Amino acid sequence: MRTIGVVTSGGDAPGMNAAIRAVTRLACYHGLIVLGFERGWEGLIKNNFRRLDSRSVGGIIQLGGTILRTSRCPEFRTREGIKRAAENLTSNGVDGLVVIGGEGSFRGALELSRETDTLIAGVPATIDNDVYGTDETIGFDTAVNTAVAEIDKIRDTAFSHERIFIVEVMGRKRGFLALTVGLTVGAEVILVPEVPIKLDEIFEIVKENTAKGKRSGIIVAAEGIGDTRMLAEEIERNTGAEVRLSIVGYAQRGGSPTARSRLLACLFAEEAVRLLLDEAGNRVVGLQNGAITSMDLETACGNIKPLNIELLKLARVLST
Repeated sequence: MRTIGVVTSGGDAPGMNAAIRAVTRLACYHGLIVLGFERGWEGLIKNNFRRLDSRSVGGIIQLGGTILRTSRCPEFRTREGIKRAAENLTSNGVDGLVVIGGEGSFRGALELSRETDTLIAGVPATIDNDVYGTDETIGFDTAVNTAVAEIDKIRDTAFSHERIFIVEVMGRKRGFLALTVGLTVGAEVILVPEVPIKLDEIFEIVKENTAKGKRSGIIVAAEGIGDTRMLAEEIERNTGAEVRLSIVGYAQRGGSPTARSRLLACLFAEEAVRLLLDEAGNRVVGLQNGAITSMDLETACGNIKPLNIELLKLARVLST
């Protein structure tokens, strides 16, 4: 192992820069050359990279986003694109590649691993927290805290105006973010893609809360549950409550990473570099029951991380 590459792929997450920094400095400590490929998989296909060293990653641990930038790359979904990326890894003498990203990034990494001898180590970084094999991903804690801070402010105005607010958080396919946010802000209703709920059930909860004397409330909804604007109109029409919609949006992806996200970035990077030095690549690192571990890349991509439904039940009880 002489040269390793680093790439940030897919949606950005707070803490990606901390991971780039940690990977680079650990690799340099062990005498390795580090190449940072820019704009995700596009950088591998177009052979766009820059040499990274300990000084070039200074002052970035507190920054959101990624200094290597990222982009969606339809070309990488083609056989020709993957082969070109593999050829560029070979031509640059890249022995190991650290892929910092989420579930989609690791599926791409799995396809790439079948076309190259370069060993791959996945570092899970996504606000969706949907990577199988890890209890938590880099950036998840930051995104949760960003949404919680916004909803705490929204609850103040909800109380003052006696309104119900639907707060839409990110999560097109999975509800880990909405569930954790909803539980920690005391939401009366939490809506996630994994657990469909009928409109009548939502109406009934709102009516029950009104009968108990509640004049305001918070509904946290993952974006993947459907049209939240229409949902607000339906709740208003069927319950008589005054309902407003607030979309937290892309703010959850940005901002300075929390200490938790930075810590995971450092620990995951250490394990990723260790795997490559031991020539034990094509694995995804993660956190399981408080311990840093790793899992086969194919296993991580071939399984779906389950949502803890018991937390939904707990949130329902605590919101009564």
